[in-house]
Amino acid sequence: MEFETMEGLKRTHMCGTLRRENAGESVVLCGWVARNRKLGGLDFVTLRDRSGIIQLSFNDETDPAVFEKASALKSEYVIAAVGTVALRTEKNINPDMETGEIEVLVSELRVLNSSETPPFYIEEEIDTNDALRLKYRYLDIRRPDMQRNLMMRHKITKVARDYFDENGFLEIETPMLTKSTPEGARDYLVPSRVHPGNFYALPQSPQQYKQLLMLGGYDRYFQVARCFRDEDLRADRQPEFTQLDMELSFIDIDTIIELNEGFLKRVFKEVLNLDIETPFLRLPYCEAMDRFGSDKPDVRFGMEFVNISDEVRDCGFKVFSDAVQNGGSVRCIVAEGLGDKLTRKTLDTLAEYVKTYRAKGMAWIVVEENGLRSQITKFLSEDTVNAVLAKTGAKAGDGILIIADKDEVVFDALGNLRLEVARRFDLIDKDKFSFLWVTEFPLLEYSEEEDRYVAKHHPFTHPVDEDIDKLDTDPASVRAKAYDIILNGSEIGGGSLRIFNAGLQEKMFSALGFTHEEAWERFGYLMQAFKYGTPPHGGLAYGLDRLAMIMAGCDSIRDVIAFPKVQNASELMMHSPDVVDQKQLDDLCIAVTKIEKNNDDVEDTEE
Repeated sequence: MEFETMEGLKRTHMCGTLRRENAGESVVLCGWVARNRKLGGLDFVTLRDRSGIIQLSFNDETDPAVFEKASALKSEYVIAAVGTVALRTEKNINPDMETGEIEVLVSELRVLNSSETPPFYIEEEIDTNDALRLKYRYLDIRRPDMQRNLMMRHKITKVARDYFDENGFLEIETPMLTKSTPEGARDYLVPSRVHPGNFYALPQSPQQYKQLLMLGGYDRYFQVARCFRDEDLRADRQPEFTQLDMELSFIDIDTIIELNEGFLKRVFKEVLNLDIETPFLRLPYCEAMDRFGSDKPDVRFGMEFVNISDEVRDCGFKVFSDAVQNGGSVRCIVAEGLGDKLTRKTLDTLAEYVKTYRAKGMAWIVVEENGLRSQITKFLSEDTVNAVLAKTGAKAGDGILIIADKDEVVFDALGNLRLEVARRFDLIDKDKFSFLWVTEFPLLEYSEEEDRYVAKHHPFTHPVDEDIDKLDTDPASVRAKAYDIILNGSEIGGGSLRIFNAGLQEKMFSALGFTHEEAWERFGYLMQAFKYGTPPHGGLAYGLDRLAMIMAGCDSIRDVIAFPKVQNASELMMHSPDVVDQKQLDDLCIAVTKIEKNNDDVEDTEE
């Protein structure tokens, strides 16, 4: 087939924008052939571009030459069509198409390019191996659902820029080549050719730069910021990602929260046409952990924790009594109305499930009309059982699922068990969006691996004023002026008020185990800057990928990123990372040590 050009033609409309009001108009359309149906002397081609699809109609009697050319069209051929918009007859209207009331009677057809048969169908919700989709990502993102996702992401970003501009923010770019810092996730390093042996780091966030912008007097900063972290991947994490990043001067937590609730209200209205209620629920960290075992609780369903430690403290059942006496706790969730579904097989699988979160096992009591079904009641007195039933409020048809251990294990295991039960028995309203703020996080947490305290968020977070004196005496009890915004059990953003005093910042570094010399060697530029009139300031950053994923109803952020990485941080389409020429290494003064792989090493491409 001879291929043609667009010379002399100019596209007039996108395919999905035409409606019955356009009937009688002459149009020029361009796009990809989605389908070609031949019905005797008629040929119907479905043409697709990012705006949608429309039917092109060809008639053998009207124009045999154009009809013959149309008959040769195959899926994914790129074409341009000139024709007239016509109303379909009543019986031929397709209610499933936005353009289903019309078609275009084609008078001129140009074939701009052909296509080989794609390795998978270019259609929505395909059941295809992810590795294949990512290898041919340029075809995958041609599919309508992927295009809708990326267009939604664009809309979210546009609303953000408009909203923050209207609220006095300046969009300012910060450097991509910066200094490696010792706190947080691993840095991606970039060798310097002109400074042999020295390295830049790609930014994990613009944190220090945006604080310095506040020192520079810019008052309100905003950026759509690319960030990089060399850490293990999962469904909602990538090595390179995008933040909607902001920082504000002379501000308090309430103002930051109100401003961002206004942003979320607007973005959900403009992008999804949904009205979300504000203000959002606020939960202190300790309360979130006590009720849900998580600092990012999903509150679309119940099953809150019930602490039964007092009821079983002296019960004689060692699993319970030992946990309490050793400083831990015994907590449970009540699976209301699920008693019949909690078969012994199901309970055994749930008991195995919690072991992945370090729990030694799971105890259970199922309340039935004629008594109790349980593997532990024989070890408990009648008074203890009645006390547990009274504390939990469990009634006939309910199941009580119990974890006993150190608090951190109970929170982790029971919190994830709560989510697993909700998923398994379809208790989550997937059309619901539930927001909340988690506040007053611990400032520090102890790292067994590093044998020191590390920052819960980052080392620039301001402690709660009344807890500052505890930095020297009781670091674990110090609360932070930090806040995370949670949506449907995912953290979509987080921020804090920042330390703006050099003395307090040095005190913070000391609590993290840095000597005075180490702190100044690594963060001297920041400490020096704080001596020149730093305003009180704070901010917040959203994970744009994660927010878009939830709004689009996707299970993975890969479905809202044009060219994502897989679990081992490689990109299957371009085969990156890859080797480079020896000359490039020589220019950078780098020597590479080759590591032999085992023959049974298999590339992992699944989340």
